[in-house]
Amino acid sequence: MIQLRLSVGIAISSFAIGVQAQTFTRSYQAPLNDSVWVVSETSPIQCRIDHIIPQYGTASFTSKASKDINVDFILDSYRKVAKTQEVVLRSVPPTWKSGNPVKPINDLRFYQQFDGYVNDQSAWQMLSELEAGYSPTFYFKDWYAKNTSTSVGLSSINFRNTYSEFLSCLNRLLPYSFDDISFTVLNYQSNSDALTVRSKQRLRMIGEYVKHDPRIDVVVIQAHTDSYGGRWTNLELSKKRADSIKTFLEEAGLDSGVIEVDGFGETRHIAQNNTASSRQTNRRVVISLGKAVL
Repeated sequence: MIQLRLSVGIAISSFAIGVQAQTFTRSYQAPLNDSVWVVSETSPIQCRIDHIIPQYGTASFTSKASKDINVDFILDSYRKVAKTQEVVLRSVPPTWKSGNPVKPINDLRFYQQFDGYVNDQSAWQMLSELEAGYSPTFYFKDWYAKNTSTSVGLSSINFRNTYSEFLSCLNRLLPYSFDDISFTVLNYQSNSDALTVRSKQRLRMIGEYVKHDPRIDVVVIQAHTDSYGGRWTNLELSKKRADSIKTFLEEAGLDSGVIEVDGFGETRHIAQNNTASSRQTNRRVVISLGKAVL
């Protein structure tokens, strides 16, 4: 099956890379009896499926919680890209559709020391081609083999069931990302530790996200008041508001050890206190989230 796919891909690769037609001497693709697709993550913040390419590496599709439609493909080879190079990505028909043409997907560049990367519409097209039984295949010159022409293909065998799970996971992703909630300002009703309606909704969003992201390793909560009431009263009120947010996040699953709390009372205004709207601006809790970068 691999040899037939290579012969189909020679002409299209030669055209795109600008070399004469030739036989590819190195080819990597899972054989029929060893094509494995697995769902490696299904959570409300990330969905991922993986495919092992024997002797080459791992191919992964990932979609993350976001207000935007997204999918990223990573080709993680056992040996990092040694030199930035041009890469041709094509969809090769299976042996039982050998009369069908090779389909262009994209012309890419893989960068030195980075994994191969495809995103947006091209990554979605790769998934669609796999679902249809085709094999998205990368063509390039392999620096490790003295620039030998090389192909790396994704097998469509055993893909559909895994893809079905992946699609179900996509439907459960949160409609906002970490960046959307990593810095949040909550506002309070006057002389109270009760949040405004909008701030309650925002806090629920944060609580839902932190339930599912174990990489969040620092949360800073800073509470402030307006200048109505005595300084001591406002200081205690700000501490009470900060502690209330801390308790909420702990109940959502955050480790109390990563949460830092401060109450500043009326000492750090960001607006004047001569109108109702400016006083509400000053009655706030600022939540900053941080997480480890892999």
